[in-house]
Amino acid sequence: MSRTSVRLAATAATAVLAVTGLSGAAAADTTPAPATAASGSVVVHESTAFIQQTAAAGVVVVPLPAGQPGYDSATGFSATFPATGGDANLQAYYDKIDLGGGLLFVNLLTGRTAIFKQLAFQADTWKLTGVPLGATAPVNLLSPAGDNQIGRTGTTQTLEASDLKVDAEGAQYVDGKLNTTFFQGGQSIGSLSISFTPAG
Repeated sequence: MSRTSVRLAATAATAVLAVTGLSGAAAADTTPAPATAASGSVVVHESTAFIQQTAAAGVVVVPLPAGQPGYDSATGFSATFPATGGDANLQAYYDKIDLGGGLLFVNLLTGRTAIFKQLAFQADTWKLTGVPLGATAPVNLLSPAGDNQIGRTGTTQTLEASDLKVDAEGAQYVDGKLNTTFFQGGQSIGSLSISFTPAG
C-alpha cells in the first residue's frame, strides 16, 4: 500500500430532482410543478497541523463518492459532501441534513480500515455522523466548535464553524477498527462550512 498521504477531503454538491406525476381522466393538466430537491453541501476544512499529525501517525482519511477532495492554496485541504435530503433547521437545532458519499479511514502501516456511509449532519445534536459499513446505527464523528455563525438567506441556511473537533465516540470506534491510538475526543481537525436548502 502506498505511503503517500491521501488527505481528508470531500464532495461536489449534487442535486436530485423529484417529480411527482398525477394521472387521471381530467381534460386539464393536473401534473404538479416539479419539486425542488434539497441542495447544498457540508465542507470539512482540514488544518495544516492535523495534516501533519495524520502523516506522522500513518493514518489517512479519504472521502468516498459522491464526496470529493479539494485543495486551495489559501485554505488548504477540504472535503465536500453534497446535501441529498433532510429538513434541518440550523437556527432551531432541528432535524438533519442527509449527505452523499462516505469516509474511508486507513492505517497505512497495517492496511486496516474503517468505512462510514450514510453521512449526515444532525442539527439536533450538532454532530456529523456516519453509519459504519455493515451496521445500522450512526456513530458521532465530528462536532462543530469554536465560533459558530448561523445565517439564512431566503430558504438557504448557512453555518460557519471556526473549529471542528473529533467526537469521543467516533475516536474510540475508528481507533478500534484501525488498531491505533491516534484519534482523541476533542481533537481539532480544522473547521466546517455548511450551506443547505431543504427540498421545496
